Amino acid sequence: MLLKEVALENYTDIPAAIAAGANRIELNDNLAVGGTTVSRGVMAEAAKYTQEHGVTLVTMIRPRGGNFVYNDTELKIMEADLLQAQSLGVDGVAFGALKADGQLDTEALELLIGAAGGMSVTFHMAFDAIPEAHQAAAIDWLVDHDVDRILTHGGPLSQPITACLPHLKQINQLAAGRIQILPGGGVTAANVDAITTELGVQQAHGTKIIDF
Repeated sequence: MLLKEVALENYTDIPAAIAAGANRIELNDNLAVGGTTVSRGVMAEAAKYTQEHGVTLVTMIRPRGGNFVYNDTELKIMEADLLQAQSLGVDGVAFGALKADGQLDTEALELLIGAAGGMSVTFHMAFDAIPEAHQAAAIDWLVDHDVDRILTHGGPLSQPITACLPHLKQINQLAAGRIQILPGGGVTAANVDAITTELGVQQAHGTKIIDF
């Protein structure tokens, strides 16, 4: 079965999205900047509603828009948000952290993965900011540190996802079944079947992946 993860802002659309067949919710604030962490109140109500309806909830852990290079204060904020998500019974979290040169910030990621203890971890589209020559090594590191999936567009978001399919295929080959590849960014209800079939994946992510 094809798993459709819908990216939603705030709590408002969660009931309608679940009624329309969403299997997994990625909960964000401020989708205009690519998603940031929601408030504790939103997280609590979303966790309660999704649990009651048997739907998986992934919450974005990102303190601000912009790049994915975080200072110590920002990492403390992310760690606190992760512990809060865990205490509220959230199923999974999405985050990423890079160094200024686009490599994984492994020290920051070890801290965040530790704070996520027990929740599933998605490395989000920060992956697409890693230079292509270093993506294979990044995948290996994420596999070794028990990250569950990588959310990727396969290239800059300025390109339609259909143009990124060749690179997404390469990423999926590098993953070799060791980590889930979750295509996103421009995946819609109209093209999700074609994209997942072409890539040979069982899941996809988008704000318009289901009609509701």
